[in-house]
Amino acid sequence: MDPLSQAFVPALRGPSVAVSREAVVTRVGRSQDGAPSSAPRTSHLAIACLAVPAAKVAGARHARSRRRVARLAAASASSDVPTERERYTDAAWQAMQDAPGFAQQCQSQYVEPEHVFLAALEQPVSTTGGLAARILEKLGVQKPVAVSRIMEWSDKQPKVTSPGGSMGNAAGRSLVTMLLGASFAANKWGDKFISVEHLVFAFCKDRIETGYLHEVWVRELLELIASALCFSIRPRAVRTLALDSDSFQISDVTKPKSKKLSSQFEAPAEPPDGVTSQNPESTYEALELYGTDLTTMAREGRLDPVIGRDEEIRRVIQILARRSKNNPVIIGEPGVGKTAIVEGLARRIVDGDVPQTLQDKQVISLDIGGMVAGAKYRGEFEERLKAVLKEIKEADGKIISFIDEIHTIVGAGASGGAMDASNLLKPLLARGELRCVGATTLDEYRQYIEKDAALERRFQQVLVQEPKVPDAVSILRGLKPRYELHHGVRISDRAVVAAAVLSDRYVTDRFLPDKAIDLMDEASAKVKMEVTSKPAELERLDRKILQLEMERLSVGDDKDSQSVARLNDIEGELERLRSEQGEREEKWQAERESVNSLQDLRQKIEDLERALAEAEREMNLQRAGEIKFGELATAKKQLEEREAEAADTEEDSAELVNERDIQEIVSMQTGIPVEKMSMGDRQRLLNLEDQLHKRLIGQDDAVKALAEAIQRSRYGLADPNRPIASCLFLGPTGVGKTELAKALAEWLFDSEESMIRVDMSEYMEKFAVSRLTGAPPGYVGYEEGGQLTEPVRRRPYCVLLFDEMEKAHPDVFNLLLQILDDGRCTDSQGRTVDFKNTVIIMTSNVGSDAIAELGARTSALMHRAPRAWEVTEAVRAAMADVFRPEFLNRIDETIIFRPLNKKDLREIAKLQLDRVQKRLEDRTGAQAVIKRCCFQSTEFADSF
Repeated sequence: MDPLSQAFVPALRGPSVAVSREAVVTRVGRSQDGAPSSAPRTSHLAIACLAVPAAKVAGARHARSRRRVARLAAASASSDVPTERERYTDAAWQAMQDAPGFAQQCQSQYVEPEHVFLAALEQPVSTTGGLAARILEKLGVQKPVAVSRIMEWSDKQPKVTSPGGSMGNAAGRSLVTMLLGASFAANKWGDKFISVEHLVFAFCKDRIETGYLHEVWVRELLELIASALCFSIRPRAVRTLALDSDSFQISDVTKPKSKKLSSQFEAPAEPPDGVTSQNPESTYEALELYGTDLTTMAREGRLDPVIGRDEEIRRVIQILARRSKNNPVIIGEPGVGKTAIVEGLARRIVDGDVPQTLQDKQVISLDIGGMVAGAKYRGEFEERLKAVLKEIKEADGKIISFIDEIHTIVGAGASGGAMDASNLLKPLLARGELRCVGATTLDEYRQYIEKDAALERRFQQVLVQEPKVPDAVSILRGLKPRYELHHGVRISDRAVVAAAVLSDRYVTDRFLPDKAIDLMDEASAKVKMEVTSKPAELERLDRKILQLEMERLSVGDDKDSQSVARLNDIEGELERLRSEQGEREEKWQAERESVNSLQDLRQKIEDLERALAEAEREMNLQRAGEIKFGELATAKKQLEEREAEAADTEEDSAELVNERDIQEIVSMQTGIPVEKMSMGDRQRLLNLEDQLHKRLIGQDDAVKALAEAIQRSRYGLADPNRPIASCLFLGPTGVGKTELAKALAEWLFDSEESMIRVDMSEYMEKFAVSRLTGAPPGYVGYEEGGQLTEPVRRRPYCVLLFDEMEKAHPDVFNLLLQILDDGRCTDSQGRTVDFKNTVIIMTSNVGSDAIAELGARTSALMHRAPRAWEVTEAVRAAMADVFRPEFLNRIDETIIFRPLNKKDLREIAKLQLDRVQKRLEDRTGAQAVIKRCCFQSTEFADSF
């Protein structure tokens, strides 16, 4: 026996049943051979009696009850109590399966209709359509209110309190009545399956007729739910049912009690389709379920203002005004404002700033992912999409649909050989019956849309370019009030400009204005967190006070003079710290109150501006005048006074987002130290040469040349589209070429780890060159990225060291030509890697033999060291034999390292021994070891 059928066995008990329990179970609506019975039998009467109390059956005066029993028994002969899985839709069956769990929570012995209704209310919208919750939401009834009413009813019902008592294992009599009523309604409406609306309708109708819910639930609420089902969800079926008094006497129940209610639930001209599948709930009011009305959001002021993009919006309006193929597709990089253009269109429609052909239109954003989600069976997604398209067609051109990430329609729902969304849309798009605005990126449009020529020809492209920095500043200024209201802070104009400028300079893998908006948003969140949460300095004082109090308790037990003196010191320190803590606490609380009051005032102004716009649209000039010249003017004046008071202490204001806050966010995202941007670059650049000399001994000319190259770039004299600096270090081994690169990385980025080292001896073969940018498609390692491009893409601000350049294959230099000239490179996956913020240093031993030979010759013939110009000429001659001229011409500075003399060796030895001493200073005899090593190294240097 089916589990649900087993739950009905205990329900077939009680004084109202005139036959034995075995007869009821074995002959429940069936003949001896198992075929459906056509005439009422004893079992049918038994089932019917379960729906009516025994007192009403026994009395002769209860004619209505007897007629009801007879009617239910007659219907039961042709339609048994539906316990088979095949009779229900997926959502209705799931509600029945979940109902025993709610019965157990309520400690009820029987499963009642209220438990089924609770299970239906808790169903998610994404998988089952959430029809019961949607009914309540449409009526303006909050789901928690309905749940609380049912729980109030449950609290007054008998409870199972014994340890061995069973809960939720049997169906109650009322549930039998409800299922019979749902089955009768489904048959009367011509539906193949019992759906959630049948269960809800039967529940509401039965509870209204019995009337016992008067004391725990409002009768008018139930009538309203029944009215919504009749006049909104299934109008034709319920109207037909209401005319038949022999089936259900619901005519009085389902009539709206006022003209307002009648107009609210007016039946559509075309009746809805019947329940012909097991997933119909997700197709009811599909446009409301899978769409978001952008015009309504714009009317309510829930959309951010759109600054600029006038040309693009006009282009979209122009395409929408066409007779056929009136479907614009907005194409652009991620974050340039494609969705904002559609939102700007919705705002223009609300404001009436569109041609006559687009007046009073609705822009509805369709959720393709929501349609696909939960579609378990073949054809279920198509049902949902067709329901949406049907509602759009019935709107007679009043709806403009918007599909964000429109490339997702290609292949959506095409599993198991089903038709995808794009093929369902093509006929409507070609005939102009569906006005669709799409948005996607350039890469995804090329990858998905362009491959389908039949789909591409139905759309008209609208290209959206990334805005320039001044345009991005204007956009941020327009959005600033919204972010100030959301976070409850003030954003300075310098912070707005810094967000646009710094994001354009340092955040290179994203696009304006999105990356600038993110900087402003995160900086505002950071300031808000610092104001509302306890400051770090105040937490430090709390911990210090707690430590001193614990020490006071420990020292207080000792009576010696030292303990008494320490106790006095602790008391004085605690008094000072508590005084400081009180001052900081008072200041922090004042800042919090200021932030909260400003936020409330800004929220009040926004609500008034929204009410003013609504009054102007409704031509309520009196109300508009009261708001504009009364309440709104007063609120704006108060805000100006508060902001003027805060302007005097703007730099010290805790709720102000300034330029430094933006810099800190950039530092966290990119790894650039805050100190580098906060203190003047002039002072740092002046100290660059001295800082490098702390680590590199000798090589004054090399350090000076490198410092000058960095200074030229930072002062803006160098090309901003090239790397910060590119230097070629030449000289013998061991003279400090790599050490200078490490010193520069530490000065620029405060860490030697910011230096990326590439050993060119690993790229001597032609096939190894591809490892720098990544393996080609189809080869092993394609997804891993290049050994050069991937580290730079992850850390675009670094010192890039190419060691032993003369050993690299000639094809490597072809790649470096592009990097040195344009500051960019494309990896194997088509991504552009930015090298504009890298310092490229290349080392080579070319010319070492020439320097050694020149030194030996001049020492033997002229008894002197070679002069600097002689060394330079010798190295340049050797360099011309190895490197091509076009490579050398792209290098900013060629630096020649000279051999070290004895004095340099002594300084280097001392520097290295200082590092050794730091590692040995905690060991016994460390000083003696260091002195002996220093003495031996000095004698070794003198032996040269």
